[in-house]
Amino acid sequence: MEGYCKLCPVCNGRGCRNQIPGPGAKGIGDTAIRNYDKWKEIRIHMDTLTEKKEVRIETELWGKTFSAPVFAGPVGAVNMHYGEKYNDLQYNNILVPACREKGIAAFTGDGMDPEVMISAGKAIKEVQGCGVPTIKPWNKAMIEEKLKIARESGAFAVAMDIDAAGLPFLKGFEPPAGSKSVEELREIIDEAEVPFIVKGIMTPKAALKAREAGASAIVVSNHGGRVLDQCPATAEVLAGIVDAVEGTMKIFVDGGIRDGVDVFKALALGADAVLMARPFVNAVYKDGAEGVRDLVDKISAELADTMAMCGAYSISEISRDMLFLQS
Repeated sequence: MEGYCKLCPVCNGRGCRNQIPGPGAKGIGDTAIRNYDKWKEIRIHMDTLTEKKEVRIETELWGKTFSAPVFAGPVGAVNMHYGEKYNDLQYNNILVPACREKGIAAFTGDGMDPEVMISAGKAIKEVQGCGVPTIKPWNKAMIEEKLKIARESGAFAVAMDIDAAGLPFLKGFEPPAGSKSVEELREIIDEAEVPFIVKGIMTPKAALKAREAGASAIVVSNHGGRVLDQCPATAEVLAGIVDAVEGTMKIFVDGGIRDGVDVFKALALGADAVLMARPFVNAVYKDGAEGVRDLVDKISAELADTMAMCGAYSISEISRDMLFLQS
């Protein structure tokens, strides 16, 4: 990754601000930096005056049980952004089965090259549908093509990163692509035939519109700061969005989440699970499938340790009052 990633000791967005292509963020890079910083500003209440029990971090979504509430986030054009060691086909062929082996699932990316989605679909099909193909907000005809690939993969869910409307290649796409109305999104969701996840939600109003369109879940996400500078951090808006939807849909969150302690904070704010993208890219580029396995073990151990120290012995026992939230 040398020459693409700055190889910082801490992946906090500071070293790669205003660096795209690459792992960086848009503009002055404020959003990616803020994503990381705001998770670290949240503190945790320790409570070890509890009955000692085994900590269980399994989570269930749509009838499927996962070993941890952690998913690999979607990444596309890895050879352009992170280094020429892998293309998207090679990356997905490492990431998807390694995640399945560890009991979690990977979201896969999309791109201008049709082979990106085709290869992702094949990788997901080979692990019996344990993956989430993520489709860009193309025009209607392209979305229909990509939904067909997603259905043929047997994926248990499909996603759309609606915030990708801010990416340069989509802004100038012909026929027009990008933002979708509630009605347009409803048509797409109806065609998906599996739980549909809308990624790129940053306000309660947008969450309620996604619910109105029929989404089964949302991802609270600002696309890692890559589409709009000077956004709030996902950690800042998550609780308000959780409160607005009142348990009527599943909620994922991403953006600056780097370890199991951050995962705990996200769950305590009300998320059902988290997505992590750059840590999985780093793991694949460094050690391939073994890197993915090691990362999942690390995150899981950190989450379990944090839960035990806060008196939560299952995911359902994690609550907002376990956090110290500075006003």
